[in-house]
Amino acid sequence: MSYQEVEQREGAVSRTGLGDRAKFITKTYNHLLAAIFLFVLASVWLFQSGTSLKIVSFFASMGTFGTIMMFAAFIGIGWFATKFAHSAESKAVQYLNLVIFTVLYAVFFSPILFFAATKAPDMIQSAATVTLIGAAVLTAIVFYTRKDFSFLRGIVMWGFGLAVVAIVAGMVFGFQLGTWFSVAMIGISGAAILYDTSNVLHHYPEDKYVGAAIQLFASIAMMFLYVLRLFMSFGEE
Repeated sequence: MSYQEVEQREGAVSRTGLGDRAKFITKTYNHLLAAIFLFVLASVWLFQSGTSLKIVSFFASMGTFGTIMMFAAFIGIGWFATKFAHSAESKAVQYLNLVIFTVLYAVFFSPILFFAATKAPDMIQSAATVTLIGAAVLTAIVFYTRKDFSFLRGIVMWGFGLAVVAIVAGMVFGFQLGTWFSVAMIGISGAAILYDTSNVLHHYPEDKYVGAAIQLFASIAMMFLYVLRLFMSFGEE
């Protein structure tokens, strides 16, 4: 899509409503809801089958390296799934990416969900509720204002880069990333949701709704991770 086409598309969105983008947006959010539903089903199965405990034991047996590997997997899964979903022309490949990506995210989340479920089961529901409300508010801001939040891309990348450095340094040197780190990551995740939603409204090619759903899911999952981490830190006090 050329720059001029994007300009015309943005003008149409801001002046006359969603127009032709409405179908694309509806498909994107339907696939996002499907991904969230699949994530919940996979997470419940992993916990009830005892697989979550095995995953926790596996990563715990590797110590610091296991934690670093988990975090690297989280970043890598999101990057590869989004990249291939955007570049793949085949809808079958795009859907395969969505399913694999969502299930792998459930595997990554299983340790923290296991600890939260054994410590205070209501904590997961509370964190999920806060995350969904936060994501809904941020989405409403984008659709109400119709503004282009593309300028947040650099801020989001810079923030995640600093987070990677902080997490790896904490693992290597043995210091804890406290409450304020979780708060900062929730803020960065919120900026990512604004950026992704703005792209859905203005920039994404209309045949890439699966890739758009994956991108949104990754940002919402990141927010959920740190909201849950924040709740767990309050429970330890």
